[in-house]
Amino acid sequence: MTSTAAPAGAPPSPATSRSTGLILATMASSVLLLAMVQTLVIPVLPKIGADLAISSTAVGWVTTATMLTASAITPLFGRLGDVYGHKPVILAALALTVAGSLLGATTHSIEWLLVARILQGASFGLFPLAISVLRQEMPRERLTGSMAVAASSLGFGSGIALVATGLLTKGDADYRRIFWLMAALAAIVLVLAVLSLPRRSGLGGRVDYLGSLVLAAGLVALLLPISQGHEWGWGSVKVIGLFVAAAVVLVGFVVLQSKTAEPLVATSLLARRPVLATNLASLFVGFAMFIVFVGATYLAETPKELSGFGFSASVLRTSVEFMLPGALVSVLVGPLAGKVVGRIGPRLVLVGSSAIGAVAMVLLVCLHDTPAQVIVALIIGNGAIAGAYAAMPALLVSNVSAAETGVANSINSIMRTVGGAIGSAVIVTILASDVVDHATPAGTVSLPAESGYVVAFVLAAVAFALAGLLAAYGIGGGGRRLTRTEVEEDEALGAAGTFASVSSDL
Repeated sequence: MTSTAAPAGAPPSPATSRSTGLILATMASSVLLLAMVQTLVIPVLPKIGADLAISSTAVGWVTTATMLTASAITPLFGRLGDVYGHKPVILAALALTVAGSLLGATTHSIEWLLVARILQGASFGLFPLAISVLRQEMPRERLTGSMAVAASSLGFGSGIALVATGLLTKGDADYRRIFWLMAALAAIVLVLAVLSLPRRSGLGGRVDYLGSLVLAAGLVALLLPISQGHEWGWGSVKVIGLFVAAAVVLVGFVVLQSKTAEPLVATSLLARRPVLATNLASLFVGFAMFIVFVGATYLAETPKELSGFGFSASVLRTSVEFMLPGALVSVLVGPLAGKVVGRIGPRLVLVGSSAIGAVAMVLLVCLHDTPAQVIVALIIGNGAIAGAYAAMPALLVSNVSAAETGVANSINSIMRTVGGAIGSAVIVTILASDVVDHATPAGTVSLPAESGYVVAFVLAAVAFALAGLLAAYGIGGGGRRLTRTEVEEDEALGAAGTFASVSSDL
């Protein structure tokens, strides 16, 4: 069976429209999946610790293991997709996620649970791959909106994950239900990817495996003390030593890349002002997002009868009443942000979203006495996060060539992961260091003071403000002018997205 190609620049036929719509749905679902993998376990960490009879330090590795895996494989997967084609790499990432989810759903030991979370970490490589696929397959007039929808699924997925965890663990139910949910979702996305993604050749070149290994070592050395510092002690030899090692290895990575013919990440890409500003903005928004999610969850569940603030909410009530409205708003903001990006440009969208996020945090600082006040602030904050993430892929795509798309978005994903890790560590450290003892019939209970939440939300407001300043002054009004070679690559990539697949797709 053969297929005909539409003329270059012609509007897609109805069949092509249906095909690109399915591709967008698949890629947005893959991004939603990785956000859920990241977030689903957070509310049930105490339940996991109690069920497996392990310490809080040990259970903290349930989130750390996935984060470390993500930092190691995300840039590698992005480059593999650019070189060899995106479909096989996406299918491999999804297959690993299914395997990890099934293992997590059936194991009863912390050792195998950590293996499961390591396997699930492969899902983090799906974001840069999704953006690369959209750049290749979507008509130019739909590209910006499509990237916005996919990117905004990050915030929506995290919010939905909190809701799903509350529903699935209602009444002290087994936490393994959330792993069954992840297995089912990953399997569905895997089937969609098999059916919807055409098999296309990559852009060629080589994969810098040595550079990938060095970068992974540097990122692990950086993220490990960030995630475990509150347990190990921020002034401990272990934490300081890892930070020093991370600095040395990451500097070495930059030097190595400058001397490599086909590097994993070109040093010119790292230093490019709009790309650097976008990556730093991603770090600050990731920091603020985790402050919002973790801080609001703890605040809602704080027993008001003891502390004088909070709402004594159960996990289920916190998920549905406090977190769900903001998650639903993220669904609406994604497509809307895509249209706005097309009209005024991604830089202004990122500036505006960051400003709105800062306002939401100020509202949480000043007004958190009633559920309505907190819910409204969370709705505004979730919308701002969705808008910010919707703008970032468009900023990167306008400043990098087709061959750099996967790696550029991989680095942006890593910056978001680092920001989230720092945000989680900061709020846990603040809340743990500012506590008040309360006498109860069962004994003394130590709870975070209200001032701790205020400090955390102020820091989130500052992070949003810094992201906005980076967008306003660090990114030019337009994208970088691509070289003739890069233009030819983009044109070839666009042609590949227009013509029908051959070989196995026939």
